[in-house]
Formats: sequence, structure tokens, C-alpha cells
Amino acid sequence: MEPHVRGTAALHVADSGIVDYAAMAQKMAKRVREHGWKIQLETEVRELDSTSNNVFLSTTAGEIEARQVINCAGLYADRVAEESLDAQIVPFRGEYYELVPEKRSMCQNLIYPVPNPEFPFLGVHFTRMIDGRVECGPSAVLAFAREGYRLSTVNWKELWETVTYEGFHRLAARHWKQGARELLQSMSKRAYLSAARRLIPELHMDDIVASRTGVRAQVLHSNGDLEDDFLIQKSGRVVNVINAPSPAATSALNIGRHIVQDHVGVSSGTLSA
Repeated sequence: MEPHVRGTAALHVADSGIVDYAAMAQKMAKRVREHGWKIQLETEVRELDSTSNNVFLSTTAGEIEARQVINCAGLYADRVAEESLDAQIVPFRGEYYELVPEKRSMCQNLIYPVPNPEFPFLGVHFTRMIDGRVECGPSAVLAFAREGYRLSTVNWKELWETVTYEGFHRLAARHWKQGARELLQSMSKRAYLSAARRLIPELHMDDIVASRTGVRAQVLHSNGDLEDDFLIQKSGRVVNVINAPSPAATSALNIGRHIVQDHVGVSSGTLSA
């Protein structure tokens, strides 16, 4: 099935696949609006005040009053939930390459390595996209800002919060070699290619080109452990979705159902309505 891949053994997951998640999100937004609900974009939450009966949000778009709030603020979820959270979000930038068009035949499906159980990051892998492109990546390097989509983007205040956090000190002491390797991959295409060739050894420098980047909102506990599972906590009338790793997008509908039924307390019949 994948003649260009090197390995000693493999598992074939026949029902594995991908979707156009941007299109899926647009469709969900359309259905929300069709039911008469509002989606307020480009709105920053400045303050949250929860009482026994209501939650009051102070935002850049004005004041909002709600019976309950579900905090899915991603890179800033810990700040929204800071009063009830003994952990901190540390941003990790994931950098992708993609195969040039004439080399896309080297990957026919989705090719993943065996994960390292010490890290919630899967490592460099290959994904054939909906439009036929083949992505390679991502890396996992510490971002110097919560929205640090480039190596050159630095937010000194946010970086200081990260490097002075006791959990980061413990993580760095334990895994500094892995961190150095990831940083080298970020700075060197040759190092990135070396990681990719562990799966497809036929690849050469000209076979991959730089693609997109993303920033992962990774929860780091004060003891230096990286959270590798979903972390959902309820505090009064606020449900905090603090860590939502892969496959968060794939599982979005089931995660939403779980949050509403188990944390907010709405029945499945009400959900369907």
C-alpha cells in the first residue's frame, strides 16, 4: 500500500481518513445561525464574573450575560480559567512542509510513526490532504509568543511567563535534548528532512517545500508533565475546556455532546431539538 515507506511493522486502519475541517466549521456556523443564534467574531473577553445564577462577560463588543459559559479559548483558555487551574498553557509551534507535486505519489494515504509515550506530540508524519497535497510534519518547538506563528515573533511578557514557570523548568531539565532537536528542525531544513526520511528514506532536499504553521495550546502542569489528554473542568457556571489535543477537530461533535450532557446538564433530546 505504501511502497516508499520504511518500517519493521505497521498497522492498517482501514477507516482512517480526513475531512475539510474549514468547510465543516463553516457548515456548523451556518446551522447555528439558521437556528437564530449569533456568532460574535473578533471579540476579546476582558473579564469574567460568575455568580450563583449568571455569568457576566466584559468583552470588546460589550457586556454579555449568560446562564452558563463554555470556555474554549485555546491559547488563552488558562487565563479565562486561571482562578480554578493549577497549570499553564505553553505554546508550541508546529511547522509543516509538503511534498512537491511530482513527489506526492510517495504517500498514498496517512502515514504515522509510532508515538513516544513521554510526549503528546506525534512527530513528523505524512498526510494526504483533501486537495491531493501531501503535508509533512509538524515539528513541535517552543513558540516565543502565544500567537507565535513565526520563529521571529516574540512577545516578551508571554515568553517570560513561560520560562519562569516552575513546570517549564522541570520539563526543560527532563527533556532539553528533545527540545534542542525540535529547535534544530525548526531552523534547519536538512534536520527536518532527516526526520521525514525516517519514514520515507527516498526523499531529498528538493522534494519538500515549506508550508503552513500552527500553534498548539499545550497544558503543562507544575510538576513538569505535559497533559496528553482532554482536560475539561467545571467551576460554578463555567465549563473550561483547557486542553483539547488531536483528535479534537475529528471528535468535535462528540466532545461537544459530552460537554453539554455531562458538564452543562442538558439532555440529548434537548440537544437534538
